[in-house]
Amino acid sequence: MAKTLAQLNAQIAELQKKADAVKAKEVAGVVARIKEAITHYGLTAADLGLSGRTAKGVKTIEATGKVVARKTRKKAAKKPAGVIRYRDDAGHAWTGHGMRPRWYKDALASGKTPQDLEVK
Repeated sequence: MAKTLAQLNAQIAELQKKADAVKAKEVAGVVARIKEAITHYGLTAADLGLSGRTAKGVKTIEATGKVVARKTRKKAAKKPAGVIRYRDDAGHAWTGHGMRPRWYKDALASGKTPQDLEVK
């Protein structure tokens, strides 16, 4: 006889609970063995590399016992500021890239030429 969806979901939930219980037992056993080994060998958190400091660039101890610097990601370089190509008497400046600023348009409307505003 075919099972209904509700029966299948109930069976899945029951099996998941059993799997979780088995996993919890296994984890408890592993933790107990680790604690026993730590006690037997007199290990400390620092010996295991568990010093709690994980900031960038902090040196850590690998399994080999060598002290090495952590790998850190390099930051992207900032783009250099544009070179100013146009300036007016009031101190406004423009690189010549992007939209024309209002002061530039006003200067052109008042009769100045782009060559008059160029930085020399």
